[in-house]
Amino acid sequence: MRWEARALPTVEAWTGRETRALRQALRMSIRDFAENLGVSERTVSKWEAGREAVHPRPEMQAALDTMLSRAGSQVADRFVSATSRAVPQLSTVSTGYRVQSHKFIPAYVGAAAAAELMAQGAFQPRHHEWLDVAVAGLPHPGGTCIAHVFACGVVVLHIAQKLHFPTLAALAAWRYASYENDVPWAAEQVTRLLLRLPSSAHVGPEYVLSMYVLEESAWTGDELENALRLMSLPSVLVNRQALSLPEPVGDHVERRLLAEGFDQPSLQPFGVQGVSVGYASWAGVAYHALSPERALMVDDLVSCEVDVQMLWAYCRHIERQVEDGRDPVMPPEFGWRFLRAAHSRLTTARARETAQHCMMREATLSTSGLPARLMQAQVALRETAALSGRVDE
Repeated sequence: MRWEARALPTVEAWTGRETRALRQALRMSIRDFAENLGVSERTVSKWEAGREAVHPRPEMQAALDTMLSRAGSQVADRFVSATSRAVPQLSTVSTGYRVQSHKFIPAYVGAAAAAELMAQGAFQPRHHEWLDVAVAGLPHPGGTCIAHVFACGVVVLHIAQKLHFPTLAALAAWRYASYENDVPWAAEQVTRLLLRLPSSAHVGPEYVLSMYVLEESAWTGDELENALRLMSLPSVLVNRQALSLPEPVGDHVERRLLAEGFDQPSLQPFGVQGVSVGYASWAGVAYHALSPERALMVDDLVSCEVDVQMLWAYCRHIERQVEDGRDPVMPPEFGWRFLRAAHSRLTTARARETAQHCMMREATLSTSGLPARLMQAQVALRETAALSGRVDE
C-alpha cells in the first residue's frame, strides 16, 4: 500500500486480507458489504477466507478502490491501521485454552413414541415458538446430557462438556475419537427411553454435529479468527490417514495455520466486529464472545442447533422412505405444510431478532444444507398427498 498527496490510502492489488480490513473499517456486516459491491455474501466470505492468496477480479478491484476512496477519514485511518501491521510471524503453540463442547445427536422415533415420552413424568415441557417440546436430563460419563423430544417424532441428545487442551489439534483429535463412542452411546440411551413403549419403531442415530464455545482464549487478533475457523473445521488439524483413529498434526502445522490462515470457502463467518467471532461449516460451529454483554448467549446458539438437527433427522426419515421405493407417509399434522412452515420460520428474519441472530442462523443454515432438504421433503410429501387425493386438506 502507498500514500497519495491527499493522504488517502490506495491499494496496489486487493487481496482477501485488504477486503476484510475495508469491511471492518466501514463497520459493515458481510451482507451489507456484499450488497454495496453487487456480489454475493458467499463471494465476500471466500475472499476473506483466502486472505493473501485470493485476488478479486479486476472489476471488483476497481469497485473496492471506489469504496475506499469515498470512505471518510476515520474509516481510512482504521483501514490503514489494520493493513499496516507486519506480516504475522509463526506463533508458538498455545499452552492452553478452555472451551465448551456441545454435541447434537438426533434420532427419529416417530410421533406416537414422542407423544408417549413427553407424557412421562421425567420429561418437562420446554418453551418453543412453533412445536411442542419436552426435555429431560440423562446421565453422561463426561458431562451433561439433555434429551429434547419433539412432537413431530425426533429426539435430539445435547451433550455438553467443558474441555481444556494444550493445542487445537488435540481438540480435533479428541473430537474424532469421542465420536466413536458418542453414536453407540446415544443409540443406547434412545433405546432405553423407548424400551417400554409399544409404538416405538425408531431409527438409530447416524451422525453428530459439534459446536465449540471458546470461554478462555489463548489468541488475539488474526490468530483468534484463525483459531475459531480451525475449531469449526477440525479435519484440517488431523491426519485422517492414520492406521487407527485420526492423529493430530504436528505443532509446526498448527503454528503456520494460526499465523497464516487457510483457504476454505465453505466456512461462513457470523461474528460482529468488537463483539464476537463466529464461524460455521458443514462440520460444526465455533463462537467466542469478545463482549459478553453484547454477544449472543450460549442458549441462543444451542437452540438454533437443536432445531436444525431435529429437522435434518425428520427430513432424513422422509428421504429414507423415498430411497426404499416407498411413498413417504407422515402424520397429517406433520406433513408438507408443517415443513413449509418450518422452512419459512428458519429462513425469515423475525421482528425481534438482532442482526447477530440473523447472521448466526443464516450461516448455520447455509452450511448445513437444511433448506434444500426441507424443500425436497416437502415436495415428496405433497406428491404422496396428491396421489391419495389429500393435497388440499
